[in-house]
Amino acid sequence: MATFLGNTVGLKVGTTDLSAWVNSITINQEFDTVEVTAMGNSGHVLLAGLENSTISIEFNADFAASAVNQTINGTAAGNGLVGSTASLTILPVKGTAVSASNPLYTATVLVTQWPQAFSVGELATVLVTWPVNDKITKAITGTF
Repeated sequence: MATFLGNTVGLKVGTTDLSAWVNSITINQEFDTVEVTAMGNSGHVLLAGLENSTISIEFNADFAASAVNQTINGTAAGNGLVGSTASLTILPVKGTAVSASNPLYTATVLVTQWPQAFSVGELATVLVTWPVNDKITKAITGTF
């Protein structure tokens, strides 16, 4: 796979495919820095520490049964993911095999927010940034 349009990215939250409601996904893989500078060094010496990544997603709002709002925020009876952890699976080109040029990203996130705002005459969207528990895994084999 070479350069591609980002309009075929796949996203699963748990086992639910929410790709049809996604406008954008940003994987921000980041690590804490640990200083290991010692006598004799002429500048700072750093190591990568613990992973401290986040995943940001912009969803189109949809309150229909089994759509994005009920999957993340739950129904009137509850059962939403807000305040709990959820597994995310991201594939850059959905419908194409997982490979070195189309890697599968997986992570467990803490669903810390589900903000909702609506503006007259504009598409209703929900933009979230969820912290990753542990680390993001990248695989070149597997299934979406």
